[in-house]
Amino acid sequence: MLKGSLVALITPMRADGSLDEKKLAEFVEWQIAEGTDGLVPTGTTGESPTLTHEEHKRVVEITVEVANGRVPVIAGTGSNATAEALDFTRHAKKAGADQVLIVTPYYNKPTQEGMYLHFSTIADAVDIPIIIYNIPPRSVVDMTPETMGRLAQHKNIIGVKDATANLVRPYHTRRACGADFVQYSGEDHTALAFLAAGGHGCISVTGNIAPRLISTMHKLWQDGKIAEAMAIQERLTPLHDALFSETSPGPVKYAASLLGISDEKIRLPLAPPGEATRARVRDAMAHAGLLN
Repeated sequence: MLKGSLVALITPMRADGSLDEKKLAEFVEWQIAEGTDGLVPTGTTGESPTLTHEEHKRVVEITVEVANGRVPVIAGTGSNATAEALDFTRHAKKAGADQVLIVTPYYNKPTQEGMYLHFSTIADAVDIPIIIYNIPPRSVVDMTPETMGRLAQHKNIIGVKDATANLVRPYHTRRACGADFVQYSGEDHTALAFLAAGGHGCISVTGNIAPRLISTMHKLWQDGKIAEAMAIQERLTPLHDALFSETSPGPVKYAASLLGISDEKIRLPLAPPGEATRARVRDAMAHAGLLN
């Protein structure tokens, strides 16, 4: 069972909006060197909705190639079209990803039965571990613990990224799915509270720019050094706030540009963050010790 700090990777782009493969490879290498436990490319933070299919697949391939088995790669392969999600999942398997992350179908607004059929269809077709990504604020639908419990009976469906920010949910999920069903927080603010509720780690946005701090926080928690872990979370809280003060990943891509990780370019319809957000990001990064 993979635990600890997993990072929902940004997709580095050039100023003209094209995929920056060199920066992506360097970024993956840096994440591993900084102690990140798992890499999650082509998720929401990676701008999957605006990547072409070719770019999406190339990002997965580069991440797998650079990681080279040193840390697991959990490729985002979700879509609101089951056939498209299936194609991405088949590609991730072929590319060598260790697991996949599949979001609940957005916009279509499927019923619980529709979500069950969506995930079970993919799990039946591709033999790769699947993590359900439940994020009602973006997808509108909320998969219930009961539906998740039905899906947990499938050998290929192993866990959930829970972005509900509901700290009661892990208890209900564990009751429905069993203790071996992996639960990751999808909200940086709730990372430690989620672990206290029985979670196993966090798929982090802040980890893009503070991977060492996030990784250290999880290791301290695992070692029972709770107060020290909490001190890091408190130090990072203004940064969590800043990175979500406008729609992500706009603020985190701006933060990454300040560290030289990539250009801040983000694709429409998302707009670059405003000056007030930029100032807030800079101040929070300085507070966290990431900028001089």
